[in-house]
Amino acid sequence: MGNLRKKGIALLKLVFSALLLYFVFRRIPFRDVWDTVRSSQLGYLALALLFFCISKLVAAFRLNRYFREIGIPLTEKANGRLYLLGMFYNLFLPGGIGGDAYKGYILHREFGTRVRRVAGVLLLDRLSGLYLLVFYSGVLLLWLAPEWLEPYAVWLGLGLIASLALYWWFHGRLFPYAQPVFWHALSYSAVVQAAQLVTAYLLLQALQVDAGTPAYLLLFLLSSIAAVLPITIGGIGSRELLFYYGAAWFGLDEATAIGLSMEFFIITALVSLTGIYFHFRKPALHLREA
Repeated sequence: MGNLRKKGIALLKLVFSALLLYFVFRRIPFRDVWDTVRSSQLGYLALALLFFCISKLVAAFRLNRYFREIGIPLTEKANGRLYLLGMFYNLFLPGGIGGDAYKGYILHREFGTRVRRVAGVLLLDRLSGLYLLVFYSGVLLLWLAPEWLEPYAVWLGLGLIASLALYWWFHGRLFPYAQPVFWHALSYSAVVQAAQLVTAYLLLQALQVDAGTPAYLLLFLLSSIAAVLPITIGGIGSRELLFYYGAAWFGLDEATAIGLSMEFFIITALVSLTGIYFHFRKPALHLREA
């Protein structure tokens, strides 16, 4: 019954993603977007792929730092393999075993760590990245300084500062066992999201964008936040919808904005697909020497 429910949820997500894409491409012809993507410069695409890989490598380090804090002594190599497998499950098998659920099950089985603690650090790993997405979005919005923001700019700046204290309190209050690694994890997250911003910037260079770069980057961050919502398959559709309306709001080229979204998804899919190797050959969970 549970498996049938998961498949039903996955089907609903797939349908919703398809509907969102249909809505977007009814307004922006797919051919226009494809022509934009097809003219991309390969050198910048290769650099974008490199920085995306860097972001995922640092994200794997962040997660392993949490694991070590709850007594799971994985080597970086074993954790990296498990991380890639999780990426593959999250993107390509959303109706079966999710990446986080699989990691939680395996680590509980192998090390006997309490399920609540494993689930807690997996949640914290995602929240840490999400917080930096929101924080960087606020900073970029202040940089753009749209006219409507002027009366609220000081409050937004103060809010960003206060948010750090609030997040620190939340982290310690609900997950006291992981509080010693708060600043380490936050530092890793800052690097992860900075590397993904560089990825987006390089994709814009590949698309030969020479104006409006900060606005495109802000939309990229906001679309990444939207993609976290568990209502679509891998954020497909929700990213494109946000880019479509955001481009119209900031007076950007819609085809270019959606092209950026498509190229980022393709890079994500290519890297995630490498995890299929560990689906057929499950990674050995080597322990880190004390």
